[in-house]
Amino acid sequence: MSIVVIGTLDTKPEEIDFARSVIEAGGVDVHVVDTGVMGEPGFEPDTAAAAVAEAAGTSLDALREAGDRGAAMTAMGEGAAAVATRLHEEGVLDGVLGLGGSGNTSVTTAAMRALPYGVPKLMVSTMASGDVRPYVESKDVMMLYSVADIEGLNLVSRTVIANAALAMVGMVANEPDVEVAERPTVGITMFGVTTPCAQAAREWLGSEGYETIVFHATGTGGKAMEGLVEQGVIDGVLDVTTTELADELVGGVLSAGPDRLEAAGRVGIPQVVSTGALDMVNFGPKDDVPTEFEDRHLHVHNPQVTLMRTTPDENAELGRILAEKLNDATGPTEVVLPLGGASMLDVEGEDFHDPEADAALFDAIRETLDDDIELVEMEMDINDEEFALTLARHLDELMREAGHEP
Repeated sequence: MSIVVIGTLDTKPEEIDFARSVIEAGGVDVHVVDTGVMGEPGFEPDTAAAAVAEAAGTSLDALREAGDRGAAMTAMGEGAAAVATRLHEEGVLDGVLGLGGSGNTSVTTAAMRALPYGVPKLMVSTMASGDVRPYVESKDVMMLYSVADIEGLNLVSRTVIANAALAMVGMVANEPDVEVAERPTVGITMFGVTTPCAQAAREWLGSEGYETIVFHATGTGGKAMEGLVEQGVIDGVLDVTTTELADELVGGVLSAGPDRLEAAGRVGIPQVVSTGALDMVNFGPKDDVPTEFEDRHLHVHNPQVTLMRTTPDENAELGRILAEKLNDATGPTEVVLPLGGASMLDVEGEDFHDPEADAALFDAIRETLDDDIELVEMEMDINDEEFALTLARHLDELMREAGHEP
């Protein structure tokens, strides 16, 4: 067993050495990776900063001569990610511990995000009490607030660093008592306004013998699912809720990035896709909605979430985007359209009911989708139980045909 500790040995050697001593006292080996750029290390690391820079395609001398701290941190993050990946592949890395301020938090979490799901990752950081999304993104990165700055050892820093080190020892020294499914795994996307559909589909698939993992389509949720698809954890996708495409197109706060809806097709696993919550774009509190949208049709979902109805033009573009992405799929793919509404709010009598916008979405999908991709249309809304069961049954057929017998 070995824990990789990543930190800047030119500025934090005392703190990193303390963490190393706690881990070694717990009976676990330590491999120290130095990410310091500007000074000499306080002690000899197992992987030197020069090697980290080289892994990023540059050199320590070049980074020092440039004198651009931001560029140096970006390079060291890329190098640390490459080093951590290699150490994991070589069996040297069973977990990663990081210590630092904003700079090394950026560098070390880049390395953590490069590692597979399930590898213990703990970052002790001065940044951990704020917005940690840039550091965590969609990976299982744990962040522990350092309370005091990581600058010297004192009664606070010793306690926090020791707790982090012991937590890492516990994680790598003990196998989690978690059942490992010997059955095909299905990823399902869900939103509050598509919950009945996702729940009914999940329950049916579970009863048929599938392991199901539900992802909240909040940007990071979609990224997490696609990352697990790439990692080979997920064997099939029931993409009920593709709403993150709308946030990417229009500028909402829950975008999963431009590559959403591509991983399953690229890997070639079965996928059944619908248009869940493409009737909306997500923002924070109503007062935070950008002024350019102040005259749009807004719906206050709760004090922290404001929804904006997509227009016919936006829906037409979303339909084209969805279909074009699926046209590139290399595996079994189907699309199922809920002609009665794409969410709870998109049904007759509810706030986002807009037949013109829905028609623009569905027409664009019909016109753009390749003929070899099956398109199923149902005269019901997405949360109708029969619609949900149709999604699940169609995916089950594709999974069985692909050899994923539950």
